[in-house]
Amino acid sequence: MPEPYLTPRGTVEHEIEIKRSRFLCAVGPAASEEAAREFVAGRRRLHGDATHNCSAYVIGGDRGVQRADDDGEPGGTAGTPMLETLLRRGVADAVAVVTRHFGGVKLGAGGLVRAYGSSVGKTLDVAPLVEMVPARVMTVTVDHVRAGRLENDLRASPYEIREVLYGAEVGFRVAVRERDLPVFPGWIATLTAGRAGVEPGEAVHLAST
Repeated sequence: MPEPYLTPRGTVEHEIEIKRSRFLCAVGPAASEEAAREFVAGRRRLHGDATHNCSAYVIGGDRGVQRADDDGEPGGTAGTPMLETLLRRGVADAVAVVTRHFGGVKLGAGGLVRAYGSSVGKTLDVAPLVEMVPARVMTVTVDHVRAGRLENDLRASPYEIREVLYGAEVGFRVAVRERDLPVFPGWIATLTAGRAGVEPGEAVHLAST
């Protein structure tokens, strides 16, 4: 099973100033690489007059897709420390953009690394984060007679219906947290008098509560 990770509940901004340079960091959720790119593009449009708009994102648990962009800063001094901060904090499905307004004093490579990494770190300190825990998508198949009652029970439960498939039988694709996997088949059997099939599918993540 994948490991748990943290993800932002929403977009949060935080600004620090170092030697008259302003570093405005925005961190937000991103469920896909496309969403992360759109977030970065939006920040660049919003702060088109800035000296740099550096970015980093991690998509998917277990350190899936990772990207970092220095946006004109010396190579490895901006996007990389931003990305390393996200990874070190166990944050995924998230994107960070640090907008720099140059204050006239050069910080040097080491100073830039510290500034960009610290900017993301301090923003994460104030950001509401959600723990995402390992889960698995289970496919539950049942006859049409029992499907309506089962769907109502599933929607009132801690389990998340992701898809309903109609055919000779009705199939429910249900995301179940890892901690609930041992009891889920028995719960389904009780609701359906043992008439439902349960098959495990792909690993995913769900909010812990």
